[in-house]
Amino acid sequence: MKSIWQQILRYLYIGKKDESAPNNTNVKLMHGMNRISILVFLLALIVFAIKMIFFKRH
Repeated sequence: MKSIWQQILRYLYIGKKDESAPNNTNVKLMHGMNRISILVFLLALIVFAIKMIFFKRH
């Protein structure tokens, strides 16, 4: 079974491409949507961290 980290690296074009994976339009669209989702999630984490650091309420 593939590691989730390996799959995330492949989505972001950092990891090595899996040669046994199917290569058709539906798979390309699915991977594109996954890339967008991961990037938006990471952006939200960064914004959240910045708000927690600079806008503390006591």
